[in-house]
Amino acid sequence: MPDSPDELPLQIYSAAQVRELDAQLIAAGTPGHELMQRAAHACWRALRQRWPEAGAISVLAGRGNNAGDGYLVAALARRAGWQVQLLAVGEPQQLQGDAAQACAEAQAAGVTVQPWSECATLRGVVVDALLGTGLQGAVREPYAQAIRLLNASGLPVLAVDIPSGLCADTGCELGVAVRASLTVTFIGLKLGLFTGSGPDRVGALQFAELQADSALRARVPAMAQRLAAASLQPLAPRSRTAHKGQLGHLLVVGGDRGLAGAALLAAESALRAGAGLVSLATRAEHVLAALARQPELMCVAVASANQLRPLLAAAAVLVVGPGLGQAAWGRSLLSALANSRLPQVWDADALNLLASGAVRLPAGSVITPHPGEAARLLGCAASAVQADRPAAARALAQRYQAVVVLKGAGTLLASPDGQLAVCSNGHPAMAGAGFGDVLAGLIGALMAQGLPAFAAARLAVWLHARAGEQLAPLGRGLAASDLLPVIRQQLEAHSPCQA
Repeated sequence: MPDSPDELPLQIYSAAQVRELDAQLIAAGTPGHELMQRAAHACWRALRQRWPEAGAISVLAGRGNNAGDGYLVAALARRAGWQVQLLAVGEPQQLQGDAAQACAEAQAAGVTVQPWSECATLRGVVVDALLGTGLQGAVREPYAQAIRLLNASGLPVLAVDIPSGLCADTGCELGVAVRASLTVTFIGLKLGLFTGSGPDRVGALQFAELQADSALRARVPAMAQRLAAASLQPLAPRSRTAHKGQLGHLLVVGGDRGLAGAALLAAESALRAGAGLVSLATRAEHVLAALARQPELMCVAVASANQLRPLLAAAAVLVVGPGLGQAAWGRSLLSALANSRLPQVWDADALNLLASGAVRLPAGSVITPHPGEAARLLGCAASAVQADRPAAARALAQRYQAVVVLKGAGTLLASPDGQLAVCSNGHPAMAGAGFGDVLAGLIGALMAQGLPAFAAARLAVWLHARAGEQLAPLGRGLAASDLLPVIRQQLEAHSPCQA
């Protein structure tokens, strides 16, 4: 069965790092053909578990080691009595080394190798063994044609190591990419499986380490780390004598006219995540409605930046931007907050004003852009951000010397010191208004309770995504506020309030 996200390894590698791991395995005494055999057996086991009654496969093979895996899968299926169709999109005569040996083994098992044709009729489960992790640049013909026809076939697809056409390092679709039902990846997890177009192309994910020695794996430093319970710093348990004054005072600033809901969601999120005190500085006309909805909040009407001074003197952490707007009121407040030395989380219109050059970000802050906001902050197109999300997250962390949460499927987190993390949880039911506001308040609450900025952002992103997954079976119509009680439950399970 496919691995659940929390069963996958924590370490994530670049394509070059996985090739280095592969080379070290071979140098340590495991022949390359043996690794290829292990990969093929892992794919064949996964295929039979997922589609036990299929009885037929169509293998699309390229001309590299990825193709070699496909030839060996074809041999296993043929020996098991399945109907096997092997279509060589890459010339078999161009295969070298272990891949050539795999092709010969498939033919010896009775597999007939047919040249690819646009008139080919695919059947059964399609095994994508076209292009591996070494792909550079856009997919060329006839591979692009084969991928388009495969995607249009409507048949189940098993991708060998990575869906062909997907960049292993960025998750960018290189012109066209296979849409797999199941991907079996080997030796090390690749970042592109989890971000960019990866979540939409990978399908269910299964990991096969191919008996890679853990000590050998430790010699290659991972590119990134996947968020999971075991990799996240918990909040410390509370003592029996704890009181609200010891648990952080969070100040949310936002909610211009017509935008009250965003700031209120952030404040409610912070309250439900355990911040000792939560204040909301907003427009006067929003105060009564906010108190009626959540009387535990300390709501203060703010008409000018000067009125923020006593609030800043009492606060420990700021969340700025939800519903702030970009009019004179929001610009004035943000200018005052930018001069504060308090730890801050900037979201939404605070980021748009930051991109305009109107203010400077205080040191040690957290910013939570979606791709459009990230593009404005970097002065590029949103498509450029999505083409290389890891590079964009790192560039933002360096430019602004901040912890960056680049939102979207496969949310990425980057710190100024070069750390990178990716969230493999979440659900498309979370695609709606207000979810970012809940996340901003959650990050701020964890910071107010003592977690460092990067640790708080990591834990918050994971809790937020896990809560969405828990509610996902209900389908469409998920509201951001629906997450709040579930986040509270997830937080207690991860970081018990009392030891």
